[in-house]
Amino acid sequence: MRDVLGLPKAHLHVHLESTVRWATLREIGAANGVPVPDDAGAFGSFAAFFAQNDLVRACLRRPADFRRVAYEFCEDEAGQGVRYAEVSFTAAGHGERLGDLDMPLTAVLEGLDAGREAFGIECRVILDHSRRRSVERAWRTLDLARRHDGVVAVGLAGDEAHPGDPFNEVFAAARDAGLHVVHHAGEGEGPASIRQAIGPGRTERLGHGIRVLDDPDLVAEVRERQIPLEVCPSSNVALGFAPSLEDHPLPRLLDAGLIVSLNTDIPALINTPLATEYARVRDAFGYDDRTLAGLARAGVEASFAPSSTKSQLHLGISAWLSNP
Repeated sequence: MRDVLGLPKAHLHVHLESTVRWATLREIGAANGVPVPDDAGAFGSFAAFFAQNDLVRACLRRPADFRRVAYEFCEDEAGQGVRYAEVSFTAAGHGERLGDLDMPLTAVLEGLDAGREAFGIECRVILDHSRRRSVERAWRTLDLARRHDGVVAVGLAGDEAHPGDPFNEVFAAARDAGLHVVHHAGEGEGPASIRQAIGPGRTERLGHGIRVLDDPDLVAEVRERQIPLEVCPSSNVALGFAPSLEDHPLPRLLDAGLIVSLNTDIPALINTPLATEYARVRDAFGYDDRTLAGLARAGVEASFAPSSTKSQLHLGISAWLSNP
């Protein structure tokens, strides 16, 4: 078995707010007068998970805070063998909270630029929008995306029980503006959420998408349309969407001929960076190196990276396979 740290990877489904190092959060919190408890990072319920996210958001206040977490994201991802990442960030929510809509995104992009120079990793931003929030904020998110280079896509996140249809015009406008669209769907809710996302929602990938297996006709449609899935097994288990890693539907998704990339979603909250995710999947399902390389290639192809970046990554994956 080859070292999974050396496998070149694309990381497509990861939330910046859920990558912050806990030591960094304590330092930022102390500087901003926000206490961070010693047990931060441990959660055992969905409510506790949202509480952890709220804590992270409360700590991030100054441009230096956002620059730092973006820079450290690049450092940590590069250490995992990630060469290209599309990191999700709730820019409009932070901007409204802090009274400066542009500042958080501008600072994050500065941190990612510095991280690229220091660590050789290419990162782009997906601006996400909670389904629970207003359509007006979604339009503000789209406006941010239009005005800032480095933003590659916009999309819906959050509780899938909230419908996506109120936002259809926003995402049609995003596609018309040349932006990509990526929605979370098919994690907490079933096939209906996926059908909405791939239909009027205009999504090009499915964030999670594991409940596609509930409907054989939908499996066939997603396969025929070659819509990639961003699958995050350890996150699904931690948040209660799969009973255990061994019972995760990843093997069935692959057996169904679907395009599947492997991702972490919330790595700091579950202490599972991307190379660890690959190793866990290998151990849980007995996958060989060629299968892991196939997952890595799927992530590269599903990405919105330039063709030159994709070619370099594919060459790196081939080199990893050819060297025992």
